[in-house]
Amino acid sequence: MQSKANVLNDLLQPFALEAAKQEANRIAAVELVQLLLELPHHKRILAFRLLEKDKAIAVFEYLRPEQQADLIRSMESPEALGLIESLKPDDRVRLFDELPAKVTKRLMANLSPQARESINLLLGYPPRSVGHIMNVRYLAVRDTVTNREALELVRQSNLSDNELAIVFVVDSQRFYRGFVRTIRLLKADPDLPITSLTEGQRISIAATERDLMAAKLLKDHDLPAVAVVDKEGRLIGDITFDDVIDLVEEEATDAAFAKAGVGNLLSRDKVWSENLVKGSMWYSVRLRILFLIVTLIGGMIVGTVITTYEEVLEAVAVAAVFIPVVMDMGGNTGTQSTTIFARGLAWQHVNTNRIIPYILREARIGATMGAVLGVAAGVIAYFWQGLPNDVPQLGLAVGLALFFVVTLGAVLGAILPWALLKMGFDHGPGADPFITTIKDFTGLWFYFVMVSWLLGIQVE
Repeated sequence: MQSKANVLNDLLQPFALEAAKQEANRIAAVELVQLLLELPHHKRILAFRLLEKDKAIAVFEYLRPEQQADLIRSMESPEALGLIESLKPDDRVRLFDELPAKVTKRLMANLSPQARESINLLLGYPPRSVGHIMNVRYLAVRDTVTNREALELVRQSNLSDNELAIVFVVDSQRFYRGFVRTIRLLKADPDLPITSLTEGQRISIAATERDLMAAKLLKDHDLPAVAVVDKEGRLIGDITFDDVIDLVEEEATDAAFAKAGVGNLLSRDKVWSENLVKGSMWYSVRLRILFLIVTLIGGMIVGTVITTYEEVLEAVAVAAVFIPVVMDMGGNTGTQSTTIFARGLAWQHVNTNRIIPYILREARIGATMGAVLGVAAGVIAYFWQGLPNDVPQLGLAVGLALFFVVTLGAVLGAILPWALLKMGFDHGPGADPFITTIKDFTGLWFYFVMVSWLLGIQVE
């Protein structure tokens, strides 16, 4: 049975757009978001255009800012404006932060005066400040009202449940005087003054503070929202838990990456990955073939090693049997190490500022694996080709060579990706070709040196 994503993908053809429209509008907004993200980019835009207005707005609000920005860039301004107008001011700012300046300027010029005013207020504060992401949709009451009057204002408000979790209290000049939890309003005597329930007179945050300070206040005081005030103490907005949850995750990740010394590296890595996977085909070809040319040149150099030791192969022809083993084992070990490095980098397990302990660990691991594999291969070579051909030393040569290349592959797999990153190159397509070239040359050279030395063959 086909998944909904496959059904929708199949329907997005010129002859089946009406069926695609019905199918897309039938799916719940939360589920539809994931289905759209599974579609190819051009079909995602087409499917979104087929949605009814209310469904399109609901889906758009579930998208992350960068996904919203990608969608907006693919739409005409009038169509995009309707979606932007449906967002809360703070969500609009997050979206505009993801858009190019020219696109933002064009969209801003066509927004309604009210929407433009609210966005300009938030954009007037620096990025990563509380004012830049604060919510300007909140309920505030005067400190002279009763609980009954405050509840009536709650009932009349068109704010969402989350936005009404807290009612802020201000004086006649809008100076912040505290807040009341809505649940307390419901339980309290309606005729009591609002000030009898007011708390948190000192719990507020300046719009110029770092955004994460708001997250700390919310956590420390277990609040659904915290008041945002200007430099004079007047209430100008609030910050809710929903506003900061993504920031907390992002900051925690950035802090961990920075601590590990990979913050900028991972940012670059993300761009490289996106360009290789989604970018121009010629970009991938140019970048990948550049490193493969290194392998090609390395292969030619390895050929010269074999030519240099032709006398060894003529004297002990069976030595050629183990050339693929020596070359492949080192290459596979190097690939393992580069994969482990890349995953460790992504999961913050590798600190690029303290790479020496990691390299030493890989060296120990490589040496251990090399010893085990070298002994196993040496014993096999001894009984399989050594004794039958009266060259028992061949087993020792194979064992030592395997120990050498496996250890070398593990070390190179740790050093080369790190070195490429530090030099500003993409380690994804670049590390393995360099490992292959260095390992094949040195590994094969070491193998032939061992064979010629142990068997007493003179190489001119």
